[in-house]
Amino acid sequence: MEILALLIPVSLILGATGLVAFMWSLKSRQYDDPKGDAERILSDEWDDHPRPSPDQNKDP
Repeated sequence: MEILALLIPVSLILGATGLVAFMWSLKSRQYDDPKGDAERILSDEWDDHPRPSPDQNKDP
């Protein structure tokens, strides 16, 4: 029974770590447009020149 006193806090800590990692991935936009990247790699549109970064599109 003493092992439960150890395993319950360890499982709660691991669950909280997984939840924090999931929330971080949502905030860092990891799930935005996952299908678009998969289809862009098959396109010839950006083969000869790199895709412009969003920072280059800003006008000073």
